[in-house]
Amino acid sequence: MINMLEKKEILVLLLITLVFAVTLSFLKMDIFAEVLLAVFIVLVLNIAAKKMAAFYLESDIEIKLWRMERYGFKRHEYFKRPFEIGIFLPIIVSLVSLGNLLWMASMVFDVKPRVYRAAKRHGLYSFSEMTEAQIGMIAAAGVLINLVAAVIAYFLGFPLFARLNVYFAFFSMLPLSDLDGNKIFFGSMVLWSFLATLVLIGLGYAFFLT
Repeated sequence: MINMLEKKEILVLLLITLVFAVTLSFLKMDIFAEVLLAVFIVLVLNIAAKKMAAFYLESDIEIKLWRMERYGFKRHEYFKRPFEIGIFLPIIVSLVSLGNLLWMASMVFDVKPRVYRAAKRHGLYSFSEMTEAQIGMIAAAGVLINLVAAVIAYFLGFPLFARLNVYFAFFSMLPLSDLDGNKIFFGSMVLWSFLATLVLIGLGYAFFLT
C-alpha cells in the first residue's frame, strides 16, 4: 500500500492519523495507542480502495489535506494562504466539546486521467477527462470498504475498530466542499442515497457497540 503513495501523501496520512488519534482519545490518553493503530488502518483501507478504483478507471488520484481557500463569495474574499481546515477543524471540535464530539473529515483527492486512457478508448485527441460519475465511484469505493471493514470487525470482536470505520464513513459521506461525499453526491444521487442509508444504519448500530 505504501508503495502506492507519494511522499506528500504519506505525510498527509501520518499527520491526519495523529490528529484523529489525539482528538478521539482526548482526556482518555490511556487508549491513545489503540486508537492510533485503528485510525491508521481505517485511513489506509479508505485510501487503498480509492487508489484501486482509480486504477481500474485508468486514472490516478492524489491524496491531499482538505484546505479552505476562501471565506466568502466575493472575488476578493480569499485567504492569503489556504487554511488547513482538515487539521484544525477536528482539533477545534474536540477542544470546544471537551472530547464529546468528533470530526473525521480531513482528506480530499484530485483525479488525473492517465495519458493512454484517451488513446485507448477514444483516440488520442478525444475525451480523456474523468466524468463526475467516475470520480464519485472512486470516492464511493473508500466509503464501501470502511463499511465492509466495520461489519467484519464487529463479528471478529473489535468494536473500537468497527465504530471508527463507521464514523469515518459517515463523515466521508458529507456533501460539503471538496469532500468525498460531495463527489459521490454530484456523481450519482442514487449511489449517494444508497451509501448514506447504509452508513446511517451502521451509525445506529455503532452507538450500541461497547
